[in-house]
This record gives sequence, C-alpha cells and structure tokens, in this order.
Amino acid sequence: MMAVIADMVDPTFEIVEPARLTAPFLFNSPHSGVIYPRAFVEQSRLPLQTLRRSEDTLVDALFRDVTQSGMAFMRAHFPRCYLDLNREPYELDPRMFEGRLPAFANTRSMRVSGGLGTIARIVGEAQEIYARRIPIDDAIVRIETLYKPYHRALRQRMVQMQRAFGVAVLVDCHSMPSGCHRDERSRVDMVIGDRYGTSCAPVLPDIMETELRRRGYSVVRNKPYAGGFITEHYGNPASGMHALQIEINRALYMDEPTYQASERFDALRQDLLDVAQALSRIAQIELAPARHAAE
Repeated sequence: MMAVIADMVDPTFEIVEPARLTAPFLFNSPHSGVIYPRAFVEQSRLPLQTLRRSEDTLVDALFRDVTQSGMAFMRAHFPRCYLDLNREPYELDPRMFEGRLPAFANTRSMRVSGGLGTIARIVGEAQEIYARRIPIDDAIVRIETLYKPYHRALRQRMVQMQRAFGVAVLVDCHSMPSGCHRDERSRVDMVIGDRYGTSCAPVLPDIMETELRRRGYSVVRNKPYAGGFITEHYGNPASGMHALQIEINRALYMDEPTYQASERFDALRQDLLDVAQALSRIAQIELAPARHAAE
C-alpha cells in the first residue's frame, strides 16, 4: 500500500455507513492513515519508510467490508506518528516542544515516558522523529483540528446507535508487528483487549475469541494489549456502551518491509467479515436485556 505526501489531509477521517444500519456496531481504525502532511515529513529526521512503522497498514481494508453487513466503519486518513487518536487529547512530552504546555496537559503518563504520547516522539525501534523541538502551537493545532473532531464524531455515532438499538458496540481495530514474537511456536495471531473485563460485556470477547479460534487462529486476551484510551474511554457497559479492541499480527496479511498485502490478505479479510457477522448476530441476542432496560 502506497503512502501519500500531501499539503493537506482532506478529509481527515470518514465514517462509512451501510445502506441500512441493522446492527449497533462501529468498527474503528484510528491508526491506518497513510496521508502524510508534507510539512511533517519535512520536519522529521527520518525517511517516510521508517515513519510508516507505526501504521496499522491495511487494517482499514481488512475491516471495511463490515458495511456490507449493516455495520458502520470509521477510519482516520492521517498517520499515527503525526497524531495518535488512541491517547488522551493532551498526553504531551514537554521535552519535545518549544513554548509552555497547557497546565492541564498530562506530561507524566507511561505512554509519554515511552515517547508515545498524543504527539509521538519516537517510531519503530525508539527512533527519534524530530531533529529539533517543535512549537507547542503546532501540537495544539493538530489536537484541535484532527483529534477533537474525530472523537466528537465517534462519540456522536455511538450515542446515535445506543438510542436506536439500546446498546452500542465499538470494535477498535489494530495491528501488531510480527517481531514482537520470538519464534513461530510463540506467535500469537490475534489479541483481544477488553481492559481486563471492564470495557464491555463478557459475551463480546467470548464470541470473538470462539469464532477466531474456530477459523484456526491463535488468540490471547489482554496481553500484551488490553486496549488503549479508546477502549477504556468509550467502554461503559453499565450505560449500554461496549468497547473492545483487536490486534492482528501483520505477518498474517502483509509483507512488513514493503507495506504490501500478501497472498493471504483476502482470506483473512473474509474470515474477519465472518467473525464480525457472527459477533453482530449473537451479541444482539445476548445484549437484548440491556436494550429492553434502556427502552
């Protein structure tokens, strides 16, 4: 898949609606954007190929077909290394910026310490993105014009689904590098995250894991990925809002050095569509009591 360098990212994100919404599901791909702002690329000390290492490359293409089955789909067009939507809005590292950070900025989170705040400091194997400090106003513009509109639209869509169906389910879709597994024997194909059982009804990860294993994939829960800010922030089962995360091993569907789909891509895409359909079908029955309570 080719990345694009552009003067502007327009539109910055999209919500793809089905012809008719028949299930309260929104599949979200916040890290698959491949349109790189030209000014950002020029700011960076790294080549584009290295910047791309934080992408969830092709994850949007893996899941977009859910719209054919009555579910909604959302994706960002800008890259994660430019702005990370799966963070608090102001997780900022003061060492990165010229100028004073807002007093309410979270400068001490573990993610900031690791260089992976809302505006990332590193990419890949701890490689510094920027050659010098960047103006804090630059960060604020990214947050105000990209982060906040995205989350405003995401929240609005979830509320609309909850009103229509009594419940709303967000599936946050991500990928993980194959290098995080030492050898083939220890390789995990999928990681399902539900914030250790707090972000959604247990039936949702249960169904997803069962359906994935039925298709031959190895699956674990919450380790090493329990779900990030999006899963934690939007998941509130008591109010009928459910969120879970899926991480997919990139070796299943792409050639990582070239960012190109492999011959296994189409088979995985079909499997994921089948899993999404089963999740929607069964979950709506299992979550029906919550719907009636809401009504």
